[in-house]
Amino acid sequence: MGGIASMLQKLRRVLIRRGVARDDADDIVQEAFARLEAYRQSSAVANEEAFLMRTAVNLARDEARRRKVSPFVDGQLSLDAIMDGSPPADEIIRARERLRRAAAGLKQLDELTRRCLLAQRLDGLTYAEIASREGLPVTTVEKRVARAVLFLVKWMDGW
Repeated sequence: MGGIASMLQKLRRVLIRRGVARDDADDIVQEAFARLEAYRQSSAVANEEAFLMRTAVNLARDEARRRKVSPFVDGQLSLDAIMDGSPPADEIIRARERLRRAAAGLKQLDELTRRCLLAQRLDGLTYAEIASREGLPVTTVEKRVARAVLFLVKWMDGW
């Protein structure tokens, strides 16, 4: 009986030196003993102490990995790990309404002005590129885009 008790103490000390909490070390040692007994049912064990040591160290490593990726840390829930990063539903609804309002404002613009604005804002084209594409002077494109932006700012005011 003294041999098992000393093996138990040795395993606990090794685990605690590796940073395992005392309570967790006891659980790991118990699991290592249970695995030793299960292994003995089908195979012979040449060195029980080595088997227990390797099993306990592996269990401690697995537990450390599990805790690293688990939202539970030391039995407490880590809300940052499981918190939904998406905006609240009411913000999503307001954003959709603003998009509908902006789309309605874009429909108020004449086709040429809308194309110029979208080419500049969404496609990232320069005024010169838009002017070339539309067959207009650059100053005309600049004025159309400026008027469209001003109109949409007023259109969206309060949304």
